[in-house]
Amino acid sequence: MESADSKPARNASPAKSRRALKSASTRKKSQPGAVTIRNVAERSGFSSATVSIVLNNAPLARYIPDTTKGRIQRAAQHLGYRPNLFARSLRGRRSQTVGVMVFDMTDPYCTLVLRGIENTLYQSSFLPILTDVHNERSRFERYLEMLLDRRIEGLVVLANWLFVDINVLADLEKNNIPTAIVGRELKNDKISSVIVDNNLGARVALEHLYTLGHRKIAFIRGPHQLSDTAPRWRGVRALASERNLSLDSRLIVDLPESGDPFSSFEQGYKLTEELLRRRHPFTALMAFDDMTAFGAIRALGKAGVRVPEQCSVIGFDDVAPGAIYSPALTTVRQPMEIMGTVAATIVLDAINAALEKKSIRTIHRRMVPELIVRESTHSVK
Repeated sequence: MESADSKPARNASPAKSRRALKSASTRKKSQPGAVTIRNVAERSGFSSATVSIVLNNAPLARYIPDTTKGRIQRAAQHLGYRPNLFARSLRGRRSQTVGVMVFDMTDPYCTLVLRGIENTLYQSSFLPILTDVHNERSRFERYLEMLLDRRIEGLVVLANWLFVDINVLADLEKNNIPTAIVGRELKNDKISSVIVDNNLGARVALEHLYTLGHRKIAFIRGPHQLSDTAPRWRGVRALASERNLSLDSRLIVDLPESGDPFSSFEQGYKLTEELLRRRHPFTALMAFDDMTAFGAIRALGKAGVRVPEQCSVIGFDDVAPGAIYSPALTTVRQPMEIMGTVAATIVLDAINAALEKKSIRTIHRRMVPELIVRESTHSVK
């Protein structure tokens, strides 16, 4: 039902109606989204071709007087003109976009990495197109097709423990766009990678516990399928050999394979309960990652074991909750924001190299971890 105000005036004169239509048309043209090159040309008094050259900063713009450029730019600003970047990208074969593929957005590991990627792309005037593939191969393939259809100029992938299928790497190679993968060590001629030095990180963690006087140390290792697991365990074994530290197999358990990043909390809890049931005493526990360490601390507390007074716990990653957990978690920090920055920079450099018709270098960067000592570790009393 129409209100009285919404009904047209029956007795309005034709002249008034024409003025109303003209006013409405003028309002419509003044909206920023509707302003075109032609509108700017009419306002400035120059041809559409001249306006286009100036506003698109085309090569011929250097021949146009500064006074002309100034009038055109002031007219565009007054009208609220915004360039059609999509149309420009079609003409110039540039999209100024980079695809960012995450295997699971709920993984706390992703947050800081994404911040590094986003900040770097922003500073270079590139727009990230973010996709979450939910740990599904089919969704990964479909999103990759969609990103390529939108003519992305580069791609950054945040890998996790499900990113193990070599055919996925082949799919990326075939598309011939600059790609960097964060969190997966690759030996590949076309796809760059950025990882933390897992071997060194594990050595740093174990050295910290050893320096505090711990000799009976329990270990919750990562899943066998995850690429980070093997180098971390090699680091543990190497340092143990150097320090003549005995690794008791009865104090070593493994996380099961899982696609849920939060399952490591639950599994850390269960595996710590299992270690306690074995009744082989330990004064420290080295967890595969922070989420596992959180679960371990919870299980120890439930069993009446005080952390760190009776058992020290150390994690790996330094996800955000670590600093506010109780007790605050000692951990090995992956420089996640820097890793995102490095990955995005590698891709942007490759994009620029291709535009300049230079050879594109594949880069495999290994970042140095950092020990963050908080409240969950303590010297042996």
